[in-house]
Amino acid sequence: MSYRKKLIEVSLPLEAINVESAREKSIRHGHPSTLHLWWARRPLAACRAVLWSSLVDDPGEYMPDEESANNERERLFRILEELVKWENINNEDVLDKAKLEIARSVARDLGCDVPVGKEAIREFLATKAPPVLDPFAGGGSIPLEAQRLGLRAYASDLNPVAVLINKAMIEIPPKFAGLPPVHPPETGQRQESLLKKEWKGAAGLAEDVRYYGKWMRDEAEKRIGHLYPKVMITQEMLEEREDLRQQGLKPGDELTVIAWLWARTVKCPNPACGCQMPLVRSFLLSTKKGKQAWIKPIIEHINDMVQISYEIKVGIGTPHDGTVARNGSRCLACDTPIALDYIREEGQAGKILSELIAIVINGPSGQIFIPPNSNHSNIAKSALPNWEPETELPNKALGFRVQLYGLKSHKDLFTKRQLIALSTFSNLIDEVKEIIIRNILSVNYPNSEEYIKTLIVFLAFAVDRAASMNSSICWWNQEGFVTNTFARPTLSMTWDYAETNILSDTTGNWMGGIEWIARAIPSIDNAQIGKVSQVDASTIRTQFLALVSTDPPYYDNIGYGDLSDFFYIWLRKPIAKIYPELFATLLVPKTQELIASPYRNDDSMERAKAFFEEGIKKVFGNLNNIQDSQYPMTVYYAFKQAENYDEKGDNLVSSTGWETFLEGLVSSNFTITGTWPIRTERSTRPRNQSSNALASSIVLVARIRSDDAGIINRREFFSKLKSEIPSALRKLQQGNIAPVDLAQAAIGPGMAIFSRYSSVLEADGSPMRVRAALALINQALDEYLAEQEGEYDSDTRWALAWFEQYGHEQGAYGVAETLSKAKNTSVEGLTQAGFLEARSGKVRLLRR
Repeated sequence: MSYRKKLIEVSLPLEAINVESAREKSIRHGHPSTLHLWWARRPLAACRAVLWSSLVDDPGEYMPDEESANNERERLFRILEELVKWENINNEDVLDKAKLEIARSVARDLGCDVPVGKEAIREFLATKAPPVLDPFAGGGSIPLEAQRLGLRAYASDLNPVAVLINKAMIEIPPKFAGLPPVHPPETGQRQESLLKKEWKGAAGLAEDVRYYGKWMRDEAEKRIGHLYPKVMITQEMLEEREDLRQQGLKPGDELTVIAWLWARTVKCPNPACGCQMPLVRSFLLSTKKGKQAWIKPIIEHINDMVQISYEIKVGIGTPHDGTVARNGSRCLACDTPIALDYIREEGQAGKILSELIAIVINGPSGQIFIPPNSNHSNIAKSALPNWEPETELPNKALGFRVQLYGLKSHKDLFTKRQLIALSTFSNLIDEVKEIIIRNILSVNYPNSEEYIKTLIVFLAFAVDRAASMNSSICWWNQEGFVTNTFARPTLSMTWDYAETNILSDTTGNWMGGIEWIARAIPSIDNAQIGKVSQVDASTIRTQFLALVSTDPPYYDNIGYGDLSDFFYIWLRKPIAKIYPELFATLLVPKTQELIASPYRNDDSMERAKAFFEEGIKKVFGNLNNIQDSQYPMTVYYAFKQAENYDEKGDNLVSSTGWETFLEGLVSSNFTITGTWPIRTERSTRPRNQSSNALASSIVLVARIRSDDAGIINRREFFSKLKSEIPSALRKLQQGNIAPVDLAQAAIGPGMAIFSRYSSVLEADGSPMRVRAALALINQALDEYLAEQEGEYDSDTRWALAWFEQYGHEQGAYGVAETLSKAKNTSVEGLTQAGFLEARSGKVRLLRR
């Protein structure tokens, strides 16, 4: 099969891509990811780089000699390095240069002339370049970046929440580019001035989201403002607290509450105590220098009853330890150890209660912490919602723990006050829709019915954002903000939780969510209109050949369907009328979801494993019929490597990971031509700080294997490795690849040799498995890099590569995990071998 190698199959400026991909995760305002939460989104920089380099020819295909090819490759690298920068996301000059290179390569593929002029190039890419298809679109990063590069984008997913997110990113905004908002003019402003003003891109849409979002907020305050009381400063408070006086407060000042902090409580099982003991992970409120604060519990014995109250201390001191940890709890009053089983039993019996332990208020020059008072507590506990989401949580699901403690339905994830607030905002969408209709009829607005739907979608997203910041899973971060429900892709129990003031102008408030969404809209502003559908990736059919790029589900890492029910229940009320086909069921459909969940397979991990592996092979087999053979398919891989042991005690890498995925591609008639490690996560995210979470993805580059692929034996395979690996490595090294990444990237050229044949035969005539091929690829790589390492085992080769870059210093767990795949081992096994320490997202080699 004849084709030109693309840049991604030869060499990349990997360091520049990695730096921008990791950096992007700390860019918050204005990023498309802030439209709506989705788990494990790929960075836009990585997706943009992967797509562009999948379309642009490697210079070795058209330059006359190696020196010229190297110079041209460096020029393309410089374009790509500019393309991946966040600052250039809407830079037309940078994007036009990138589009020109795509057009040149597509023209070579088609045997036609390159169009002249920006508009001609845009038209050429929109009609002649291959469309991009992402069958597991999820958060929409890949199709969005395809649009940004001027390509036709097709996105699909089974999950209706993901489908709606993709519609909001690639299908809806381009329809209203350059159009004005339809809200009434401000005081003293004429309607004509709004309509005649130039509104670039989707700025008009963003302005309407702000306007109608504020209307909803103001209307909500009229209806539920009494549930969010202010705090009045008293003379007694000022006499007791120097920090209050320093902020210039006076008696009678009324301050807005930022958050109410609650602790779940259970009755102490010690008969001599019997208090409602608080379950608190930490009594610390602020660790900021000069603003330290903590809660001091006061234990009193009144009429043979043990009661606990709470004071606030500021300054440097020694707070009381938290009362609950992974292995159980201790009673704050009598120090009796309490097993988690007891707490779970109390929860199942509905006996876990909540108690207000502190209030955070917004002072003139910073946050102020005050002790709880009965008025605020009583107002919260007296709230009676008119509607509650009665849908049940799954009995068991990946990442779910709350059911063990008696939280059985979605309504149990929220306080009564939170349910009232969220229901109020959800109901207000129907009312604001009528206002939008009246306003839009007063002007001659094109495609008005579609625009009304569009505004409703974005306002519904704001309800979802509010739900994420207003549940009893949220917790107070000692840096001074409320952490949202999904700081991790799980629904785990939170013992002390933070209830935000949704009507305030600080953390977790309604207008903050509206602003996040409005500021993100310009970053999804593309002229090209995409197409989004709800379909199973294993059955998807197209009328065209496409460039497939996708990020499949992560085996058993994330239960997307069960998690997204949290948002589905709030979206369904306003959106089912707009997209009835997406929201026809009470909860997200899950039967066909491609994850390895034992809970959906008779509690059998083996059946779950088989379901996932068979499903992935079926998907790849189907994509083989869709992928345009002139271009490589790219697949993001982010599974964690594990190790198993057979009955003899021999070390075996689990088939649930890297090898199985490679086997799936190879058995589906694909040739693997590249394996690129991409840094995708911030090391400071909550999950990385407390666990060995992955911080890297591997982008697998694959081609459709030729129908006339031959058969070779083991000796011939190793001979080809030794002859072809050196030149491939030299090209890889041009991208300034770090030693630990070079090992992984070098797997690509090795696997390209292995998978270009229909079979590689072992000495006994049996087909070689991927595991054996990886071992030979590593051997050939080691012989080239350092002759003396060729006989070392995989663990030692891993340690040598790691030491070359890090010595005995700490490195990121995700980097170590990526290197372990390349060296055919695992971090878990290396740790068990006794020469590696891996914890809290960091890894280091132990000294002798």
